[in-house]
Amino acid sequence: MTASDAPVRVDSWLWAVRIYKTRSAATTACRAGHVRVNGEKVKASQSVKPGDELRVRIAGFDRILVVRQTLTKRVGAPVAATALDDRTPPREPTAMLAVRDRGAGRPTKRERREIDRLRGG
Repeated sequence: MTASDAPVRVDSWLWAVRIYKTRSAATTACRAGHVRVNGEKVKASQSVKPGDELRVRIAGFDRILVVRQTLTKRVGAPVAATALDDRTPPREPTAMLAVRDRGAGRPTKRERREIDRLRGG
């Protein structure tokens, strides 16, 4: 077993490959149940090894990642991209809706034109 094949903590790996900005954010996501390894909810201290499949819930969407290489230190983006295999299906495009704050009053002529433009009118 080489150094890149040794098991590493899941929160540390998610931080090292730049899925989360900080390790504490990765730990919090694990505690909240947003991280699954091979279909099982895991604690932050769970070990991952090459070949494991991770499902990470970020902003309401699941990212499906497969571990190619284990990393313990945060690395640059090009190196991080080689350490994982992203199997996330493409997202369906969602239409933007014009939303006004409640109590904001009537829209101005300019705001109304922007709303019509967003709605495709």
